[in-house]
Amino acid sequence: MAFKKFTASEDMLKPDSRYNSKLVSKFINCLMWDGKKIVAQKIFYQAMEQVTKKVKDVPPLELFETAINNIKPYVEVRSRRVGGANYQVPMQVNKKRQQSLAFRWLIGACRDAGGRSMADRLAEELMAAFRKEGKAMQTRENTHRMADANKAFAHFAW
Repeated sequence: MAFKKFTASEDMLKPDSRYNSKLVSKFINCLMWDGKKIVAQKIFYQAMEQVTKKVKDVPPLELFETAINNIKPYVEVRSRRVGGANYQVPMQVNKKRQQSLAFRWLIGACRDAGGRSMADRLAEELMAAFRKEGKAMQTRENTHRMADANKAFAHFAW
């Protein structure tokens, strides 16, 4: 009997009400704290309204998708133990992990910044990611830089 690695939550996920997008729905679920989905939705939609006011020529959903795609990492380093030594081996990142890392880095960057409402911080970080700058993009660049620095150990990836 073969076991599935993922649960059925991906199939059960319904698109959000405003943008009719599963990506937005998934992001809202990741943004959610203590099961308070309405609060997470409010934060996300307020952030998108702020972004829409600042950037009028790009539709908000397209801006969000572009920001997420800009943050997604393509390679990362993974620890691999070979002959008693640990090596940081650069490896390709699969699509699901790319998305979850992008969400995690974006939300983490927003939560680390303090002083303003979460909606303000999220709007600012989304704008920065859209322009390929900001803390989440910096995390991605660092990940790529680490993988590039360790490409001598790429032959350990099997």
